[in-house]
Amino acid sequence: MNMVLERGHQMFPTFTPPQRQTALRFASAPPRRYEPGEVVFALGREAAPAFLVTAGSIDVFRRTGLGHEELITNHPEGALTGEVAQLAGQPTLAEGRAGPDGCEAVAFDAAHLRALIIGSADIGEMVMRAFILRRTALITEGGAGLIIVGRRSDPQVVRLEGFLSRNGYPYTVLCPGADADARLVIERLAIVEEEMPIVVCPNGSVLRRPSEADVGRCLGITPRLDPAARYDVAVVGAGPAGLATAVYAASEGLSVLVLDARAFGGQAGASARIENYFGFPTGISGQALTARAFTQAQKFGAEIAVPVQVDRLDCSAAEGDGDSKLRLQLGDGQSVGARSVVVASGVRYRRPNIANLADFEGCGVSYWASAIEARLCEGEEVALVGGGNSAGQAVVFLAAKVKKLNLIIRGDGLESSMSSYLIERIAALPNVELHRRTEVVALEGEAGVALAAASFRQRDSGEIRRTPLRHLFLFIGADAHTNWLAGCPVVLDDRGYVMTGASASPAAPGRTPLPLETSVPLVFAIGDVRAGSTKRVAAAVGEGAAVVAQIHAALAAPR
Repeated sequence: MNMVLERGHQMFPTFTPPQRQTALRFASAPPRRYEPGEVVFALGREAAPAFLVTAGSIDVFRRTGLGHEELITNHPEGALTGEVAQLAGQPTLAEGRAGPDGCEAVAFDAAHLRALIIGSADIGEMVMRAFILRRTALITEGGAGLIIVGRRSDPQVVRLEGFLSRNGYPYTVLCPGADADARLVIERLAIVEEEMPIVVCPNGSVLRRPSEADVGRCLGITPRLDPAARYDVAVVGAGPAGLATAVYAASEGLSVLVLDARAFGGQAGASARIENYFGFPTGISGQALTARAFTQAQKFGAEIAVPVQVDRLDCSAAEGDGDSKLRLQLGDGQSVGARSVVVASGVRYRRPNIANLADFEGCGVSYWASAIEARLCEGEEVALVGGGNSAGQAVVFLAAKVKKLNLIIRGDGLESSMSSYLIERIAALPNVELHRRTEVVALEGEAGVALAAASFRQRDSGEIRRTPLRHLFLFIGADAHTNWLAGCPVVLDDRGYVMTGASASPAAPGRTPLPLETSVPLVFAIGDVRAGSTKRVAAAVGEGAAVVAQIHAALAAPR
């Protein structure tokens, strides 16, 4: 593993004797002795703790294919096992066995591990850095996590890859036409074409043509929610605003649940590079930025459930004790209660009015441009529709990969909708052609399989130009994601965005809504979904921090 050679001292640090003594005060169980070769933690074990080696050593292995394994490292005395999954009690991505002389180790379950990280600043910094680097290595080096068996060009494989990469989860794709392991598992399980792709979970279970929810459950990133529990704060949406709320609320001791239907990061998480975010002069990818926030929220004990669809917010009035009774009804039939709810559901990608657009979504038409899409269209001619900053960032990212990029905009130019630094960068790209006052009018290809061509109409002349291409990227803006609020009397503006503060009707008799509070008491709105908000990552993060103080105030107010 190249990262081990470059940053091994940070990935696999050892505690000093005083640090070990401090850590032992946070252990969740007494020391236990393991014989040589005995399994300390098994691959795919749910809620597996981290282990501090107090004597001997632990060998850690990753899976490099079906039935194959490779040694990652040997943890000596004073080392701590685990990675990001251990912060949330998720299944292990590797297997640990006692070394040649056996070992003695002390367990730290998720709650005690978080207490250690928060309770000791120097240990916390060391452990968090190591855990993040270990997860990064598992993703970039491959051979760990989940295995997908299927053709890389299959839209279903692309869908699963997108879900896993957006959630920062390592995986390996085995192609039946090129990998012997793929052919072996297909023959052994008697898999037929209609069942492809298949997914092999870390615990060995096999899923046939699974949904994202199926994969989330097998990976343990979708926790089992207790219907009797009532969280202090339930956040709907894990974009920058929602994650900021989770970090600040959980760090102040509030119980926090974050729900998202797809992945953490929101639209920002799909951005190839954010160059105007405060404190990052060289820029940072949206995935890297929001992944840090995601891990930080877990560090403080926030529960994050992905992918979980929120269907409805029940805003029934308080009964008897005068306390708020808010309840979120989820897509899988579950429900969860909360004292306060933060609406951070952001926006949904806008879709142009093209009759057969849905036939090519995921198999030629994309609403974001990640490394997965860039790999699929490498060396080809593509088209991208949109003139905002997200479109500009995608153009800059894709142009380095493709033969030619046709940038399609309805307006006269980019100046009114895109930052100047992106306009200048696009102008310098030799393989980008800007088509002004143009729109997509038709798509051709095999529905559900592959896009073959798109037709574009010049709005002034009416001329229609047909262009053979297999990849079309749509960045034409978005609409507020508020349909799930239909059953709750939250006031929206004429565009469907949530009204807050003085512009909303009274939150409660005799009390004006707080600046980020909606017309319903203890229901707040932040980020892109809020009417009048500044549509920038920094602004969303600021609102996520500010809303926590207002939640405290609202919870303390007499009702």
